[in-house]
Amino acid sequence: MRQAITPVRQGPRARPPWAVASLLGPQWARSVLTDRARAVIRTRAELFDADPAHVSPHDGVRVLITGWGTEPLTADVLDRFPSLELVLHAAGTVRGIVTDDVWKHGVRVSTAAAANAVAVADFTQAQIHLSVKNMWRLSLNARAVRGPVRRAGIRGLDGATVGLLGLGHIGRLVARRLSGHDLRLLAHDPYADVRQAEELGLRLADIETVVASSDVLSLHAPLNDSTRHMLPESLLDLMPRDATLINTARGALIDQDALTRFLTRRDDVFALLDVTEPEELPAGHPLFHLPNALISPHIAGSLGTEVARLGDLVAAELIRFADGDTLRHELTRDVLARTA
Repeated sequence: MRQAITPVRQGPRARPPWAVASLLGPQWARSVLTDRARAVIRTRAELFDADPAHVSPHDGVRVLITGWGTEPLTADVLDRFPSLELVLHAAGTVRGIVTDDVWKHGVRVSTAAAANAVAVADFTQAQIHLSVKNMWRLSLNARAVRGPVRRAGIRGLDGATVGLLGLGHIGRLVARRLSGHDLRLLAHDPYADVRQAEELGLRLADIETVVASSDVLSLHAPLNDSTRHMLPESLLDLMPRDATLINTARGALIDQDALTRFLTRRDDVFALLDVTEPEELPAGHPLFHLPNALISPHIAGSLGTEVARLGDLVAAELIRFADGDTLRHELTRDVLARTA
């Protein structure tokens, strides 16, 4: 276990405290690392903001804070911090930031994904409730006819089946939020076990069963070689009549062209897409015109005042590191391979 870090005196002068460098982009430097989080960090170390696009060498930096706006941590960047021991990622996924060079340099990684997951889980839970009330379709119909519409297609939450594809941070949080309701929870995740499923109050099943049984199907799987286009048109065709598909994970989990064809054929199914492939669909894309699809601009994750949670988590993790305690959110290379 790492020993607590204290200033060391050499002769009449004290050695400067060890340093933490923030590589957050200017949009996030103060909204994520608020004055509150900065004050916590400064109880243990010197904190300064570096230009994420033009990183200057600093041999005293032992911790980097990364996040949205940070460039990939390549060997060239890492070599500028010869004393670096830890990367604290104040965002969701570390993919695109943490390169193989990070692991080769023996640098540890901790992520605030658990804090970001809270916002996504809250958003997903809200969408599930609205979906079984058929709120989106009825509201769009009212707008289309510019008048009142008859209440129809309302499934209701009691007795509904909700399917989760992926039981990472977010999938587990969604399951816990739904566990107190009178509904059936199914999930597919090749890394989940029966004990974990029992604790979450759900049943594990193969992906075909989950898709074919769910009144609401919500995607929470990471994007990797094994999950890219995990929902081809043949699987989408298994969705029951009047079901809802929610994607707050990654757009490439679904073949976008296949999804467009499917929703065009199956106008009974409704899709709520917070992510797409590409991230921003071109203007005029057919999905924008379909009456059974709604696209939001990737808003499920932490935004606005919610991003301060990420900075608070990172600050608390920094204290643990400085005091030689176990990190609660450390990410290993093996775990990263199967997470978002």
